[in-house]
Amino acid sequence: MIKIILILSSIIVFWSNISGQQIKAPALVLSDISFEISGYEFPDTLNFVTLKLANRDHSKEIKVLLTEGSFDTLLTIEHAGKYKLIISEASFEGTSLNVIPAFLSIIPPLIAIALALIFRQVIISLILGIFSGALFIYGFDPLTAFLRLIDKYIVEAISDVSHTQIIIFTLLFGGVIGLISRSGGTTGIANSLSKFAKTRRSGMISTWLSGLLIFFDDYANALVVGNLMRPITDKLKISREKLSFIVDATSAPVASIFIISSWIGYEVGLIQDGLTDIGSSLNAYSVFLDTIIFRFYPIAMLFFVFLVAFTKRDFGPMLKAERRAVEGNKVADSTFATADFSEKSELFGNEDKAKWYNGVIPILILIGVTVFGLVFTGIDSLNEQGIAHQSIRNIISNSNSYLALLWGSLSACVVAALMIIAQRLLTLRETVDAWLAGIRSMLLAVLILTLAWSIGTVTGDIKTADYIISLISDSIDPRFLPVIVFAVCGLTSFATGTSWGTMAIMFPIVIPLSAAVTGMNHYSPADTHLILVGVVSSVLAGCVWGDHCSPISDTTILSSMASGCDHIDHVRTQLTYTITVGMVTMLIGDILTAFGLSPVIALLIIASVLVGIIYLWGKRVE
Repeated sequence: MIKIILILSSIIVFWSNISGQQIKAPALVLSDISFEISGYEFPDTLNFVTLKLANRDHSKEIKVLLTEGSFDTLLTIEHAGKYKLIISEASFEGTSLNVIPAFLSIIPPLIAIALALIFRQVIISLILGIFSGALFIYGFDPLTAFLRLIDKYIVEAISDVSHTQIIIFTLLFGGVIGLISRSGGTTGIANSLSKFAKTRRSGMISTWLSGLLIFFDDYANALVVGNLMRPITDKLKISREKLSFIVDATSAPVASIFIISSWIGYEVGLIQDGLTDIGSSLNAYSVFLDTIIFRFYPIAMLFFVFLVAFTKRDFGPMLKAERRAVEGNKVADSTFATADFSEKSELFGNEDKAKWYNGVIPILILIGVTVFGLVFTGIDSLNEQGIAHQSIRNIISNSNSYLALLWGSLSACVVAALMIIAQRLLTLRETVDAWLAGIRSMLLAVLILTLAWSIGTVTGDIKTADYIISLISDSIDPRFLPVIVFAVCGLTSFATGTSWGTMAIMFPIVIPLSAAVTGMNHYSPADTHLILVGVVSSVLAGCVWGDHCSPISDTTILSSMASGCDHIDHVRTQLTYTITVGMVTMLIGDILTAFGLSPVIALLIIASVLVGIIYLWGKRVE
């Protein structure tokens, strides 16, 4: 009787060990691309297991050694189809693997890019890109793919806590813009600077400074600076082409690199998603700060605008436009339509009561509270971890940037509203309407951002980066990734006319690509981080470059309209400048810094080259 009990006990223990077996394998696999499969909680009596993969036409077996009852191995399946995975030495019932042709993994982002190029509609393009990916993932069932598009990918993108925080920050920041614009704050800032515009040089520099100070939103920047400075620059015989160039060159470039702007939530959100995809614990806001010094194009363009204004030198089509303006013709004779454009939307008002402090104080509150939040959450995090070394770098790296941004934007909304009501600029109802108008102005950005997160999830599920890595990992030096990414993003942004849409398509691909390629080449952690920062900054800078050049870009169109300049004249005259600065920053900034050159030295060399170009080819216009 005792022997029977012992035998039964042994059988129960054996089968309980078997039943505890767990297999971790991806549901979707690319043909000819290695994937990881792991198993654990196998009986100690087993030294190896045999993995059997089979479908109607093909089969494959591989023996895997067990280490303390577990295994972790790489497999490759050459042929597409639905496979059953069985472990012959165990009671594991098996799991299904869906193997699709590897080239299909690149179809979703290609569809998004191609349709954006053809139809100029980023939202529709992103939706169709997401749908195509879901179609491959769910067995080419269009109904299931359509339903998963909304109930899985879009809902999951919104329901993620960090994503929700970014959406709320973006909307609140839009509310701040609405309040300070409606109160006349942005106009007040520009009015204060326009008083210094007495000569052609000071007029151009004042326009440049106005663009720098209205850093919080590229649309508000273009509309306010263009409309405000147009009569002043006309009086000083500055061409409309030069005005629209300065406006365009200080809208998106400033908003994209400043630590607080309507771009920040969008940029940080995409960076965070990419870092999550590669399993990185890096702080997205910290990475964003690291990339600023590597954003060579927007920084160089801001310097180039000042250089052109200060030296009063121009070359190419802009030189002809300036000579014509000095002769008394503010617009070209061939201009088809030069009707002045003044934005009288619900976002603007109180021009007669415009005060600079109604714009400056809320922005200072936003910056101050955000910095306080970064420091507070960073110190709190370090204390919880027991880390005594609390440098600024450590504090920012361990901070909760999302909470800090939320605190800052909410505080700025409250302060701006109280200032408006206290000065009786607007009634309570009008103040709320202005706040809501600002929020509405950000709805498109939120929609694009949500779709960007969704297509990022799709490209992750369908392993787009794995396929691209398999194609180029052996043939590309990781140090050339930043310049390649800059060029690709620039061309895509130029063709689509949108920097944000291009970021949405590129980030889910290039961050995993950077991590994988540097890993394959056994880069040190420091070099890996350098390439990662270079790639991220190249996306952000390259998109601004292409957007700045593009004739179908919204900021390019707004700049020409707000400046009263013929749109084609604006594009034609500034294209020489944007291409010049872009090529210089690619060759010196993106390439040399990836090989170890300090970004500060690179910026100094870029500045020197641009000065040389201006004095070599530029001619003074008096």
